[in-house]
Formats: sequence, C-alpha cells, structure tokens
Amino acid sequence: MKDILNQLEERRAAARLGGGQRRIDAQHAKGKLTARERIELLLDEGTFEEFDMFKAHRCTDFGMQDEKPAGDGVVTGWGTVNGRMVYVFSQDFTVFGGSLSETHAEKICKIMDMAMQNGAPVIGMNDSGGARIQEGVASLAGYAEVFQRNIMASGVVPQISLIMGPCAGGAVYSPAMTDFIFMVKDSSYMFVTGPDVVKTVTNEIVTAEELGGASTHTKKSSVADGAYENDVEAIAETRRLIDFLPLSNREKAPVRPFFDEVNRVEDSLDTLIPSNPNMPYDMKELIVKIADEGDFFEIQKDYAGNIITGFIRMEGQTVGVVANQPMVLAGCLDIDSSRKAARFVRFCDAFEIPILTLVDVPGFLPGTGQEYGGVIKHGAKLLFAYGEATVPKVTVITRKAYGGAYDVMASKHLRGDFNYAWPTAEIAVMGAKGAVEILYRSELGDAEKIAARTKDYEDRFANPFVAAEKGFIDEVIQPHSTRRRVARAFASLRSKKLSNPWKKHDNIPL
Repeated sequence: MKDILNQLEERRAAARLGGGQRRIDAQHAKGKLTARERIELLLDEGTFEEFDMFKAHRCTDFGMQDEKPAGDGVVTGWGTVNGRMVYVFSQDFTVFGGSLSETHAEKICKIMDMAMQNGAPVIGMNDSGGARIQEGVASLAGYAEVFQRNIMASGVVPQISLIMGPCAGGAVYSPAMTDFIFMVKDSSYMFVTGPDVVKTVTNEIVTAEELGGASTHTKKSSVADGAYENDVEAIAETRRLIDFLPLSNREKAPVRPFFDEVNRVEDSLDTLIPSNPNMPYDMKELIVKIADEGDFFEIQKDYAGNIITGFIRMEGQTVGVVANQPMVLAGCLDIDSSRKAARFVRFCDAFEIPILTLVDVPGFLPGTGQEYGGVIKHGAKLLFAYGEATVPKVTVITRKAYGGAYDVMASKHLRGDFNYAWPTAEIAVMGAKGAVEILYRSELGDAEKIAARTKDYEDRFANPFVAAEKGFIDEVIQPHSTRRRVARAFASLRSKKLSNPWKKHDNIPL
C-alpha cells in the first residue's frame, strides 16, 4: 500500500512541475507566474480541487508519443474566491508552449460544463501558443468545442478571461466571447494574425505589442476591459470583480456588509455643476460620492472616456453604473461610447444587476466620421439595450439631456423606474442657441432680438420642470441628497418583476 501511495505522490509531483524546472525558471525570468502559481493567488488558500491532473494527449504523429506530460498544458479545477465557488483553468506555457490539443480542450470543456450545471463563474487564464500544430484539425475541433461552451454559458454564468501571455489565432475567440477580458502590460498580447503574417500580406511592419498588446486593446480596439502591471495585480483585481458579481443568472449578486450611512449628505455635490453651462466637471466625483465607501470598480477605463461604466455598491448591493463624462468630448454619445455602454447594460441585465444612469449628454457627436461609421446603428445598440433591460433602472439627470440622447440614456420612456433630475438639469430637443436659430431664422440679423429669444427659450426649457410637469421626471432632487434618494429607489425595487414578450431571441442591431 505504501508503495502505491508513494507512487501517487511521485506522479503528482511530476505533474505539478509541468514542463520542468528549466522552463518554470524561464517563465519567471519573463516576469510571469506559472499556471499553478496563478491559481494559488486567485483562489482562497487551500480550496483548489484539481481535475484531470494526469490527463495526457493522444497524438502519435511527429514523435509526439514519446513525450506525454501529465496534465497536457492546462490546469483545471474549482475552488473559492472569498468563500464563493468558481471554476478555473490556467494554461501552462511550460508544456508545449501552452498549445491547445484535443485533450487540453476536453479538460477546459469539462469544467465549463460543470460551471453551467452547478451555477458558478468560469475564470480562464490564457497563456498559450495557439493550436497544437502536430494535432492538426483535432486541435481546431478542440477550440470549436470550447467556443460552443462559451456561447452556451453566455448570460448563464459570468465568464472572465485573463490574458497572461500570448493569445493568437483561433485562441482569441474564446476570450472574445467572455464577459470581461483583463490583460497584463508588456507580457500579454492578442491578435488573429501575428506580425509576421501581417508583414507578408500587407507589408506593414508592426511589433506584437503594437499589434495586440494591452495598450492597443484597452485604448483602441476595446477588446480588453482593463490592463494591469503584472500577473499579481491582474489576479487581485479579478478577485475584486468577482465580489461584485452573482455566481449565475439563477442567483442575485452577493450582499456585502457596508459601513457607510445610507442617508449620508454630500454637500459638495451642490456645487459640482459649474455655473457656465459649457464648463466640464468630473462625473466620477459624483459616482464615488454616492457609492458605499467610495468604492468604484471601473470597466474599460481607457476606452471611450466620454462614457463611464463600472460597478459600485449601495447598501452593500451591487449596482452597475453608466454615466456620461463631460470631461471627454463634452459627454457626447458616439459610436465607441454607445457600444461600450450597450455591452455593459446587457451584462447587467443578464445577471440581474440594477442599473444607475447618470446623465449629462448634449447629444450625439456630429460629423462624417460618425455617420460613415454607422453611428445610427451603434447608437441604436445602447437604445435597444436599455429598452430591453428588465432590471431596476434609476436615472439621475445632472445637467444636459438633449435630443435623441435624452431618450437613449435610460429615459422614462424606455421603462426607467425612477427618473430623477437635479435643479440644474436642462431637458430639451437641443441647446437654446441652436433652437432659436431654427425657430427665428428670419430674425438672425438682429442680435438684440436673438439674445432676447435665446433668454426666453432658456427660461422655458433650461430646467427640469417642463419634463416634470409631464411626468417624465418623477422628482427634482437636491444634489446633496442623491445617495439617499438613489439608495431608497433601489431598495423599493428589490422585488421588481418585469418580463418581455416571449421570443426565441431578439435581433439587436449589431
């Protein structure tokens, strides 16, 4: 018996070494952690339960039968994050460069199936050279099996991808279908075709970092939701994000203890809006001041800065925030911000996370670039996302809400539950100057008359009361009491029940 137990321990020790000490040292030399070290950091200490530690590939071509490392380049299993169950896979770059084989894919598929069945998030740590060439189409089939599960799991359990090394070719499509993608600066990249192929086909000379590094995907392409300095920071922030999310669509997000007064008055908000209507201010200040303990987890911070998305808690409960940012492009909606916010709203709706919308929007960004790029269709995505969402929706208009952008930003007409406005809010078809130039075109030569007309229009529309008279605004609230009013609104909506008409699925304008 003792011999068998010793043999088991020896096999386990060999499996834990992956591709061997030399390759582990090489991984460390690049500033990267190994697959197992990443799992240890992500999960609560001592909670990791591993699956398929001894699974090996079945390939017999190209001399592969002579090298069959246990685990086949991916570590899979489950554990807990702050006491809540998650499933995890971590690709091991020390074994065949983390390349995906048929059996490697089977291991990932197994834990994804279990995650859906048992209702727990899937966290994937990607560090792979791509498909294992020696296996040919079998490895491609493995990718497609994983893709199919990503699709089935979408909206059922949260899926988070950490890109912690190379991720190229077909490998990028699995993370692309997950809910959140985090990258590590200078050591991770994602692209469908690498720099060498790009040079051959288009004659462009580009580095891997420029083509698909963390900076590219967080600032330009919006593929990634955040970039961190190293593996440790990326994993710590992932743990923080998991705390905001429900385990599945069958459960509500966790309620955390909070140490912040619900009725906290924030007098500084009374002077947040500048007296000059064209002066910007930082909307993040409002978000932080109404959140429990000022804790805000921002999503896609470096992309489309004219809209802010992320998670806060109110009375310990997760709330998704979408807010126009007057500091960037005056808070206009455009193609990028519409896409960013629409995806975030749909995630919140899928997982029953209430949505708070903070509005200061002068309209959609004009110009040929926007129109040629399809701003109509992209703007419709955000409109569609808000309109189909059945979760509690609370909206606060702080300053401008002009034109179609007023409608889009979770207005009463898109089934907003509570629609508040500050006294500084202006809800109108357009700004006073533009409106007067259309209404009184014949008087444009007379500056005095136009000035009087402009003042008249401002007196009539540069306030929230016309909308309030029509019931489109439920209440005009004091800025300093925003936290209390919003928290009470969400508290009253905790038992909200709303369902859309039966359909196989909608046809969102993609």
